[in-house]
Amino acid sequence: MNKNTKVLALKYRPQTFDDLIGQDVVVETISNSIKANKVPNAYLFTGIRGVGKTTTARIVAKSLNCINSIDKLCKDDLCENCVAISNSNHIDVLEMDGASKTGVDDVRDLIEFSRYGPTTAKYKIFIIDEVHMLSKQAFNALLKTLEEPPEYLKFIFATTEIKKIPITVVSRCQRFDLARIKSLELFNFIKKIKEKENGIASDDAIKLIVKISEGSVRDALSLLDRALLTLDKDKELDLASAQKIFGYFDKSQLINLFQLIFEGKETEVLNIYREIYNQGVEPRVFINDFLELLYYFKNIESLNIDGTNFSLNDEEFSKIKEISLNVNSEILILFWQFTIKTLEELDIVSNQHLSIEMFLIRLIHLKSAKNISEITQDSAEEISTLSQNKESDDLFEIQDKIKTIGQIKNIVQEKVIKPKENEEVDGSPNLIACFDSLLKMCSFKKEIKLKYELENNVNLISFENQKIEISFNERLDKDFVKDLSSKLYEWTNKRWIIILSKTKGDPTKKEKEINSKKELIENVKKSSLYKSVLEKFPDVDVFDVKKLENKKEND
Repeated sequence: MNKNTKVLALKYRPQTFDDLIGQDVVVETISNSIKANKVPNAYLFTGIRGVGKTTTARIVAKSLNCINSIDKLCKDDLCENCVAISNSNHIDVLEMDGASKTGVDDVRDLIEFSRYGPTTAKYKIFIIDEVHMLSKQAFNALLKTLEEPPEYLKFIFATTEIKKIPITVVSRCQRFDLARIKSLELFNFIKKIKEKENGIASDDAIKLIVKISEGSVRDALSLLDRALLTLDKDKELDLASAQKIFGYFDKSQLINLFQLIFEGKETEVLNIYREIYNQGVEPRVFINDFLELLYYFKNIESLNIDGTNFSLNDEEFSKIKEISLNVNSEILILFWQFTIKTLEELDIVSNQHLSIEMFLIRLIHLKSAKNISEITQDSAEEISTLSQNKESDDLFEIQDKIKTIGQIKNIVQEKVIKPKENEEVDGSPNLIACFDSLLKMCSFKKEIKLKYELENNVNLISFENQKIEISFNERLDKDFVKDLSSKLYEWTNKRWIIILSKTKGDPTKKEKEINSKKELIENVKKSSLYKSVLEKFPDVDVFDVKKLENKKEND
C-alpha cells in the first residue's frame, strides 16, 4: 500500500526509539536493559490513548529481534525481521487484541503455542493490547507462564486501564507509565509534520490542535489530517478556520461575555452567547470552556502564559488579568459551584440551549446581589469536604477543616424546607443537643437509613452547638454528609457544620453495644452460678445475657 495514502497517524508512526517523543525515561531504561542483556519476562505499558503504548511494544520487539542488534537498529533499510514486525506478520511476534480474545481458552492456546521455540528470530514475543479486557480466569491461567517463561519467550502488555489488571499480574511485569506529551513538544512535532505534508497552518491553529488533543499524539495527528483535508490545498488553516472545523470558539468572545456578566448587562450577555451557539458550539462544550476560564480568572496571578497549555494568547491573558483585579474571589468560587450544577442539569433538560441562557441570567443576578453572605452564610466557618477518589479504592478523600464559602449548602439543600415549630420527639422539645438525641430524632422521623449510618459507620469526636465532628469507616454512604446536613436544617431550622476528621473518634454505637455485651458475658462467666453450672454441664457456653429488674448481678 502506498505510504502517502495512509492517514497521518499511521504514516508517521514511530519505527525506532529515536522517533518516539515525550518518553525519554522509558526509552533510556528499555534500551539499557536490552544492551545489558537484562530483559524482563514481561513489559507492561500504560497511559492515555495515543501516547505510544502499542508502538513502543513493536519497537521493543524489533530491538530484541533485529538482525543488526539494538546498537544498529534498522531505520531506513529494514532487515527481514523488522519489516515483518512493522507489518504485523512476523511468525514469532504474535499481536493479540485483549478485547476480542478475552477467554481462558484463548490464553491456553497462547500458552500451548509458547511451548515451541522461535522459528527465525531470537525471541518469541506475545504483544497483548488492551490486556485489561482479559477475564479473571484468563489472567490466572497466564500467571505461571508469566512468572517463569522459557528464556526465548517475552510478553509485552499494553493498557489504558491499569487498575483493572490484577496486582498478581502487574507484580510479574516491568511497568512503564507513558506520560502525556508536553504541549510545547507536541506543538513542535505537529509543526514538523505540517511542513512535511506541505500544509499551510498558523501557529495559533496548531496550538488549538494541541489543546484539543490533551497530550495524545494520535489525536493531534488525526485533527491535523482532518483540518488539512477540509481546506483547499493553497488555503491557510488559521485559528478561525480551525475553531469552525473543530467546533471551538474564540476565547475572546467568552472573556467579553464574562466582563458583561460582571457589569450586569443581560441583553449583551445573551446576544454574545447566541452568537457562540450559532457557530455550532454545543452547550456542554460551552460550559466546560466557561469552567476553564473561571479557573484562569481565579488563579491568573499565579499563572504565566506558558502555563495555560496554549488555551490563551498574550492578549487574552492580559485582558483576564486586568478584569480579575475588580472581581471578588468569593464571586468566582460561587460562579464555579453554579456552573458545575448547570453541567449536571444538562443531562435532564431537553433544550440545553435555554438552560444555558437561564444559567447566564442567574449569574448576572447573583453578581448584582447586594449581600453575598445571604447566599453563602457562615463564609468564615471551617469545614471539610468529601470527594470521590478515582485513583484509589477509598470512597472518599478527606481534607481537614479547609475554608469554603459558607458550605455553599449544596444549592439542592436550598429547597424551601419549612420545619414544623414546637414539634415534639417522644414528649421532649425538638432539641438535638447530643448524639443520642440525634438518633432518637432519626427514629421519630423514620429516617432509618440515616440512623443506620450514624450507628454503624460514624465515630463521634465531638458534638456541640450546631457543630458535629466525626470520623468514619469505609462503608459510609457517599451522600451521608449531604443527607445529614439537610435533615438537621429541616428539623432545627439552623445550619450545622459537619467536620470530617482523620482523628480516630469513639467507637460506633454498634461497636459499643457489641463491646458491652461481651463485657457482660465475661462477667457472667466469672460468676459462681456459671461455674457451678459448668461443673455439671462442661459443654455449656453463654451466648447472650439479659438483665432482669430487681435481680442481683451474680444471681
